[in-house]
Amino acid sequence: MSEIRIERATARDVSLILSLIKALAEYERLADQAVATEADLRESLFGPQARAEVAIAYAGGEAVGFAVWFHNYSTFLGRAGLYLEDLFVVPQWRGRGIGRQLLAYVARVAVARRCGRMEWSVLNWNEPAIRFYRGGWALGRWTSGLCPD
Repeated sequence: MSEIRIERATARDVSLILSLIKALAEYERLADQAVATEADLRESLFGPQARAEVAIAYAGGEAVGFAVWFHNYSTFLGRAGLYLEDLFVVPQWRGRGIGRQLLAYVARVAVARRCGRMEWSVLNWNEPAIRFYRGGWALGRWTSGLCPD
C-alpha cells in the first residue's frame, strides 16, 4: 500500500475539492443536489471570511479522500466545537485505514483548538459509514448522530 499523507487544502485545490464533493454526492445518491461551483468553494473555503476547512488524503500523488469541517459553538460549554461536515474516501481506496486517518486528523485539530466537542452525522441508510463510526470513534464528549435520508 502507498504511504498515505494528509494535507490541509489550499486555494490551488479547489477543482480537486469540487471533484471529491461530486464523487461524494454520487455515492450518497444526491448528485442532483451538488450545485457548488469552483467560485463558491474558492470564496467559502479560502476567501476573506472562510467558513470551512478541508484536508485531503493522498496516496502517492493521487487524492483518495477528504474531510470538510467548520466550527460551531456550545453555549453550555462556552466553547467552540467542531462539526465534521463530510468525510469521504474514494471507493477503491476504502478498507485501508484512510478514513480513520482523516478522522484522527480532524480530531487533532479539534483538540489543538480546545474545542468542547466534535460532532458529525451519518445518513441512516449508510451502513458502511455507521459501522465505521461505531468502530470506536464515539470517545468521551465526542459525539455523533444518525440523520434521516
